[in-house]
Amino acid sequence: MSKTQLFRKENREHSHETRRVYALFELAYTLVDFLAAFCFILGSVFFFYDGLVTAGTWMFLAGSVLFAVKPTLRLIREIKLISMGDSEDVARRLET
Repeated sequence: MSKTQLFRKENREHSHETRRVYALFELAYTLVDFLAAFCFILGSVFFFYDGLVTAGTWMFLAGSVLFAVKPTLRLIREIKLISMGDSEDVARRLET
C-alpha cells in the first residue's frame, strides 16, 4: 500500500506534528458534532411553539450544514496529513 492513501492510521503517526494535527482536527470534528446536535435539539424544541417554527427550521438547516462540515474536516485532515508525510519523505530523499 502506498503512503499517499487517504484514511490510513499510519498517516497520523509519522511524527509529533502529524499526531498534533490529527488531535486538533479530532477536537474540531467533535465540536462540530456537538454544535450540530445542539442545533437539532433546539430546533426540535422550537417546533413545540408556533411562533418559533421558522427559527426551528433555521436551526435544522444549521445542523444539517454542520453535519456536512464533518466529512469535509476529515478529508482536509487526511490531505494535510498526507502532505506532511510527503514533505518528510522528500526531505529524506534530498539528504541522500
